[in-house]
Amino acid sequence: MKNKSAEIAKIAIKMSLSTREEENKLNEKFEKYKIKTTAVDIGGKLPNIIPKIIENTLVASKRKHIIQDCHVHDGAVAGAIREAIAQVMTKTNGLSVGGKIGIARNEEHISVAVFFSIGLLHLNEVVTAVAHRSIPILKDEIWN
Repeated sequence: MKNKSAEIAKIAIKMSLSTREEENKLNEKFEKYKIKTTAVDIGGKLPNIIPKIIENTLVASKRKHIIQDCHVHDGAVAGAIREAIAQVMTKTNGLSVGGKIGIARNEEHISVAVFFSIGLLHLNEVVTAVAHRSIPILKDEIWN
């Protein structure tokens, strides 16, 4: 990969746009390239669900061994998901959303993407956003 930051961001976006079946295939595909991925379905009224979104993103990242259980990794993922949500808040504030969060990591590059459908009567709007962070590779992690 020439520009890992951009490539990992693209993969996180793909994960956020995927169906459950596509998600499983993408996980297998990217695993071959030593890229760890996962996605989380979310829904509810923003901003009320922001703490739950952050928690679910952290839990999924740890469950799939994308990050380690340490404050540096937790802070990077929490910061990235908050930044991505902030990018779409003007369109979603106070409205119900449903969608998916995509997470991708390769070595020190991690990206979190959101894809939301915004419910407004029978008129649905869609938004997407992505944020990138750099995180340290810890001694327990294997990337080679």
